[in-house]
This record gives sequence, C-alpha cells and structure tokens, in this order.
Amino acid sequence: QVQLVESGGGLVQAGGSLRLSCAASGSIFTIDGMGWFRQAPGKQRELVAVITSGHNTNYADSVKGRFTISRDNAKNTVYLQMNSLKPEDTAIYYCNADVRRRYGDRPYVYWGQGTQVTVSS
Repeated sequence: QVQLVESGGGLVQAGGSLRLSCAASGSIFTIDGMGWFRQAPGKQRELVAVITSGHNTNYADSVKGRFTISRDNAKNTVYLQMNSLKPEDTAIYYCNADVRRRYGDRPYVYWGQGTQVTVSS
C-alpha cells in the first residue's frame, strides 16, 4: 500500500505565501511524475504543476511565475511553494504520484487526501 500525506495548507491574506508538502510512504520502488492539482468549490479539479523524476517541471498558466514545484527523491516528497497568492487560488490542493511498487511494474497513480488553502482579499 502507498500513502500520500499533504501538509502546509491554511488561511493567508492576498499577497502572502504558503508552502505545501506531500510525502509518499509505503511499498515504493520508484516514483515517476509527481504533481499538484486543485479543486475550487463548484469547479473541476485542475492541474497546478507537475515535476518529473528528473526535475523537469510544467505549470498551469495561472500560476506561472508565482508557484514553484520541487521534489526530494530521497524523501519521496514533493513541495509547492506558493507566492503572491490571490483569492482565486482558494481551493483544496491535492498531490499525486506515479508509483512503481516493484521493479518492472507499470506506474499507478496515488492521490493525497487534500489540504485546504484559503486566500482572503
């Protein structure tokens, strides 16, 4: 079994910063891509940022220049540094990871339980 546990969400004023963390644990051989998604009330879940095992990154246009995704492969952890936060960034943020549990396995996507980020105006 594999678990992803997020932390770091909370309430912040517009213009402020938060750093989210997501640690994967359990039966893990390797982790390919890791990412952050978010879902605001009444909206579909959307991609925020993704990062490969080689640290290549991709961002949603709405967060480019404000958010930075990074990872520590030794700790199986992905981070999301969020700066210059806006009220429209308010959402539940979910991390995911493409995990291979054994050598030769195809990757399987696991999700965290989500962490609330609220940005007040």
